Amino acid sequence: MSNIENKIEVSFTVNNKPVEIFTAPNRTLLEVLREDLGLIGVKQGCDDSNCGVCTVIVDGKAVKSCCMLIGQAEGTSVITIEGLEGENGLHPIQKAFIDHFAIQCGFCTPAMILSAKALLDENPNATEDDIREAMHGNICRCTGYKKIVEAIEAARDEMNAQV
Repeated sequence: MSNIENKIEVSFTVNNKPVEIFTAPNRTLLEVLREDLGLIGVKQGCDDSNCGVCTVIVDGKAVKSCCMLIGQAEGTSVITIEGLEGENGLHPIQKAFIDHFAIQCGFCTPAMILSAKALLDENPNATEDDIREAMHGNICRCTGYKKIVEAIEAARDEMNAQV
């Protein structure tokens, strides 16, 4: 069997740009985003969905990209941290993480921000308990989660004030 027979074509959108990729079907979305598309804001950690550092938004939901085969991305819309900043600058969640000192080493930060965005898009009035539940699958090894929760609450309030 030739090498070309072991590949699939996948078409999807990444950060509002159409992407077509021809690759092995056993590769993950994480591998394609980092290695093929150069989106290194998506981090590689545990490779078994426990740490959450590979979280991206797929069709509006927070998804751990290390456990999503690339073929499952067919026809989806993927947002990475690189696609979050808007024409007016940083997204309110990104700004809140900075303003509330919710960043330590920064390794988990992109996934935390994307998980928060997926939550607040679905539940703009998320309570502290909602926030803690949504962030449950994202591990930060540097610090406690108090500043992260405070940042998300501040972003929630800012985003709701803009509506």
